[in-house]
Amino acid sequence: MQQLTSRKADASTTSVDVDALADDIWGPGRQLWIRTRHNLLGHGADRYTPVRLASHLALLLVALGLLLLSRVDLPRWNVAPREFLPAPPAQPTPVAAAVVAAQGANAAASTAGPLTRMAMPFTTIPDRLRIDIETYMVQPGDSVFGIAERFHVKPETIMWSNPVLESNPDLLRVGDKLTILPVNGVYHQVKAGETVAAIAKKYKVEPAAIVGFARNNLTNDTQALAAGTKLVVPGGEKPFVPRVVSVYNGPMPKGALRGSGVFSWPTSGSITQQFWNGHRAVDIASWIGNRVVAADSGFIVHAGWDNTGYGNLVIVNHGNGYMTYYAHLSKIFVRVGDAVGRGQQIGAVGSTGHSTGPHLHFEVRQNGVQQNPLRFLR
Repeated sequence: MQQLTSRKADASTTSVDVDALADDIWGPGRQLWIRTRHNLLGHGADRYTPVRLASHLALLLVALGLLLLSRVDLPRWNVAPREFLPAPPAQPTPVAAAVVAAQGANAAASTAGPLTRMAMPFTTIPDRLRIDIETYMVQPGDSVFGIAERFHVKPETIMWSNPVLESNPDLLRVGDKLTILPVNGVYHQVKAGETVAAIAKKYKVEPAAIVGFARNNLTNDTQALAAGTKLVVPGGEKPFVPRVVSVYNGPMPKGALRGSGVFSWPTSGSITQQFWNGHRAVDIASWIGNRVVAADSGFIVHAGWDNTGYGNLVIVNHGNGYMTYYAHLSKIFVRVGDAVGRGQQIGAVGSTGHSTGPHLHFEVRQNGVQQNPLRFLR
């Protein structure tokens, strides 16, 4: 037993001596080889699988390839540039051509260059000034204001060019033919003995404005004018003449309340014509028979027919400098002297007088001056 133990100890000592001898002979590379072999053969916890080993080898090959390519000198190719679309010779612009003509041949060399103006596929053509007088036939739904916008002139120009509208711009019927001037101004028919200077003074313009308009066919402001000739007066104006209606001027009736100066809408509907110089009111389109109420408290100073174009008309004096007009009514429910409160019915929508359809013509006058009702309506 003692001999066996001694032999085992000797064998162990001999094995250790062999490993130490091998390490001395092969160096540290032997231990690395032993560990790698154990991993490949499945010994140890950190063994390499075939997939893992393949990925490592692939990375190694890529690194070696990049290293080899970096040391290779590639040939250099010198390729001459080819002109596929030669530029056309430069042409001077009209302005440059004028400079060339004025300054001689030396200017030609300075204006020519490698760049030319590129053709634009889209061209914006500006509006051209009309010089002809046109005739327009009124269509359903037209108003003086709308026609003026269509022809790019002021509504006053439409009114001053058509005498039938001067007394009442509401008198616009379907099928009526209107004269449309090419510019803002007045269309004047010459009377016997009138001169260019007199016409210019009447419409507050310079004589040169009348002579300078090509369609008038005038050479100077002293040229004789034939009676009946029609002239365009560019920029001319006519004074506004309000219609005068007889109203009650007596004292304020007992029980009548003064107005507040703030007005409610007198009827329901849609505005078809707004306030402008020739139509100092608003037109509210509605249906015949719709209620018309007093816009503010006051008393009645006119209730009946009017011959100036209003038709059936009611006027309310509000006792504070304001008066309101309700025109073209189909029915009137008040009489002169009646006290009315704000919102009280005074009539019904109609189309009487100079009217082309059922609507309410509503005016607000402050100390006799017609104001824009939209400033006061709430």
